Amino acid sequence: MSTTAFAELDDYLNLPRVTGLAASADGRRVVMALAELNDKKTEFRTALWELDPDAAAPPRRLTRGVKGESAPAFTAAGDLLFLAVRPDGDDDTPPTALWRLPAAGGEAEQILALPGGVDGVRTARAAERTVVTAALLPSSADLDDERRLRALRKDTKIDAILHTGYPVRYWDADLGPGQPHLLDAADRRDLTPDPGNALREASFDVSADGTFIVAAWRVPGPAASLRSVLVRIDVASGNREVIAEDPGADLESPVISPDCTQVAFLRESVSTPQQAPRITLCRMSLGSVEIETVAPNWDRWPVSATWSADGAALLVVADDGGRSPVFRVGLDGHVTRLTDDDFAYTNVIATDAGDFALRSSYAAPPHPVRLDTDGTVTVLPGVELPALPGELTEIEATATDGRTVRSWLVLPVDQEPAPLLLWIHGGPLGSWNAWSWRWNPWLLAAGGYAVLLPDPALSTGYGQDFIQVGWGAWGGPPFTDLMAATDAACAHPRIDATRTAAMGGSFGGYMANWVAGHTDRFAAIVTHASLWALDQFGATTDSSYYWMREMTPEMAVENSPHRHVHSIATPMLVIHGDKDYRVPIGEALRLWFELLTASGLPADDDGNSPHRFLYFPSENHWVLHPAHAKLWYQVVTAFLAEHVLGETVALPETLG
Repeated sequence: MSTTAFAELDDYLNLPRVTGLAASADGRRVVMALAELNDKKTEFRTALWELDPDAAAPPRRLTRGVKGESAPAFTAAGDLLFLAVRPDGDDDTPPTALWRLPAAGGEAEQILALPGGVDGVRTARAAERTVVTAALLPSSADLDDERRLRALRKDTKIDAILHTGYPVRYWDADLGPGQPHLLDAADRRDLTPDPGNALREASFDVSADGTFIVAAWRVPGPAASLRSVLVRIDVASGNREVIAEDPGADLESPVISPDCTQVAFLRESVSTPQQAPRITLCRMSLGSVEIETVAPNWDRWPVSATWSADGAALLVVADDGGRSPVFRVGLDGHVTRLTDDDFAYTNVIATDAGDFALRSSYAAPPHPVRLDTDGTVTVLPGVELPALPGELTEIEATATDGRTVRSWLVLPVDQEPAPLLLWIHGGPLGSWNAWSWRWNPWLLAAGGYAVLLPDPALSTGYGQDFIQVGWGAWGGPPFTDLMAATDAACAHPRIDATRTAAMGGSFGGYMANWVAGHTDRFAAIVTHASLWALDQFGATTDSSYYWMREMTPEMAVENSPHRHVHSIATPMLVIHGDKDYRVPIGEALRLWFELLTASGLPADDDGNSPHRFLYFPSENHWVLHPAHAKLWYQVVTAFLAEHVLGETVALPETLG
């Protein structure tokens, strides 16, 4: 067995994690956010570290706040801004405030504190302009009144919210009563009075000269839906105007060109039960109403776009065959792949002295790199990458309709044939292409399992047709693709095909439930945050209007796993957090009851059952508290050991 940091969960949780990146406009300064477990092992604390852009010197720690720092951003003058909660003598838990660490050196100073805290920060590239996002109560007259009303709610222990529209929840957060606003950090001036829900989870960019903002702006649509348009906000006057809208699409992620004359953005077409969405890269000249699709024939979905420092092209990240490279997309639509490796890139930043990004794969956690114009990637000394307890390889399978289905296959160190764990990704519009601290196959590999990470129909990075074939037919091609991938893995000489299990979370949990009702080939199935009864799920998830675009009521019934509960003959471990609003807890409660009463393995007359239900009252879709994440893996590995390996593993005493 492996002796790496993955052999013990405590060692794994102690690994440092890069969570953010910032670079000055001239490229002379680069800062990363690095999270580490605190001494009590109860939460991760983030500090900011300066990196050498030339990759010669080791990193240098900049901040040491007891509550940590996040969201680094450079001003045009080179000062470093960040968000932090720093207790003072009067308040041990003040709201998150905006701080500045001067480029000339010295101590950090608080420059903006708001009654409800500061949620995000963006700066202008060439002017001293900082814009923050902050939640303000809709009835407050000014910031003093805001402070009074928040104190009143806190003192009277009122948390009620009166809604007049949709949505009311998002992932694990109850929305309201505060509404997101954009404020000028210099004078605390509200640039977006009375926004309603328009800026919830919406992105924005500040022009290089600091004179205007372009933001995605959500507006109500029919049947409790939302759609997203682009607005231009003049910073001096606060005047706001819609500059781009498309009734057939949501316009998101705007980025303004360095010369302040153009804006690029992502367009996601509104899906229907018959037609999958498509994401394309668009741009328009400011002052014009004409929207141009950039590279319209490029059969990939852009994930993010960044203007090159000279404004001549866009640096675009897109999933591609189990990777997520950086592409250079010319304004003429010519697409060139810049990074030719097995990594997924995020946080791409263009500077005058080169480009920077974070990259990861299933062979390495996120780490900072410099990207040169010739495609050379230089790793910046910042974080030591852990040794892995095995090897990563790829396999391919042929689907029933002839498509190629590719997968990553994680193999443990031991050379003996290993038991196989099929791990199904969520989304469903996604891909196994980047490191995940939460869903990490190496923890299973350290225990001797091989882990199969397939990209079935609906996965991104293989073209629009690959998505369309599974759209509205979750129980069809995605399922048969998974079985084909499993067959291919079982034919591998390092796999013991007589010992297999399946696992998945979110959509992957849905597929685990569907698998359970359609085959008995697996010895155990783990289903996390899973969809069970699609008729019930559709109206209770936090984004019901989006779900209704994906399936008709008839399609939801046809693809619902709960209809096949009587065929489930495999022991199942059900896992769910009560604060999961994307897949509400009702899915797990119904699944658990029906497993015990109607499955092919029901509870006996004494209430005994091979099924188990791991419930987290305080957790969300992912289970993030370090101790809970540890317990999650302990219970999962014990369940798999019992049913796949025939071994008895003691459950953690923390379960009581």
